[in-house]
Amino acid sequence: MMGEYNMVVDFGEFKGNKMIILKRDDDDSFPFQFGLGKAKLIVANIDEIQKFVNDNQEIEKEEA
Repeated sequence: MMGEYNMVVDFGEFKGNKMIILKRDDDDSFPFQFGLGKAKLIVANIDEIQKFVNDNQEIEKEEA
């Protein structure tokens, strides 16, 4: 769920391409990282992503 993480945002490179790295905390072993192309895709679809989170967050609460 959103808000339960102490998010860390970092930046790096992969094969000469800039990357943004999102971690749940400093010790996150599996960060979410992506480059400019995917960042643009996320920004262009942020409303649908937010709707997906909202719709499925309730389902996740019910299953807990």
